[in-house]
Amino acid sequence: MDTTISPEKKAEARARTAARGFSLLEVVIAIAILMTGLLALVATFGLALASTENSQEDLVAKQKAMEAVESIYTARNTQQLGFAAIANVNAAGGIFNLGYQPLLAAGADGLVGTNDDTNYPGCPGGVECINLPGPDGILGTADDTQMSLQNFKRQITITSVLQPDGTPNPNLKQIQVDVQYTKAGSSKTRTYTTVAYISSYR
Repeated sequence: MDTTISPEKKAEARARTAARGFSLLEVVIAIAILMTGLLALVATFGLALASTENSQEDLVAKQKAMEAVESIYTARNTQQLGFAAIANVNAAGGIFNLGYQPLLAAGADGLVGTNDDTNYPGCPGGVECINLPGPDGILGTADDTQMSLQNFKRQITITSVLQPDGTPNPNLKQIQVDVQYTKAGSSKTRTYTTVAYISSYR
């Protein structure tokens, strides 16, 4: 008895197998993989939205920290401020206030974070405010809005840099400026920190 399968029968069996489609298990696994990918994509969009939500405040915090550092460098370079005065008020001759301070205008000494800081005229509570473009998106037009920086605080901490033997370096100090803010309607606090070093030499 001949048990060989003719080529026509083989082709017909292959066609039936190919037309069979996916099993239920294969469909469930494919859906699970697709859902995992979609959930990861949604999470990425959520993170992107959260980061852009704070981008304006983050930019303001960075700018206010850098302004404080630059004003100290300028005061040292113009010899308006002696090197001993570049310190917090708890150190001998230091002029910079301790702890977080509101963003007030620099006083007669031209430096923020000192005792002679004054209120900004025309800003709520005397705290600095910035102009933002209104609905037309153009700054300097009649529909501009004002953003108060009352929810921002700045802290300037000046410390001596230690030498290898553990003694303070008399010609080098570290300036750390922290700008802290809370988003309107939120209790979560964010902090931007910048660190710089200043020497007694110009």
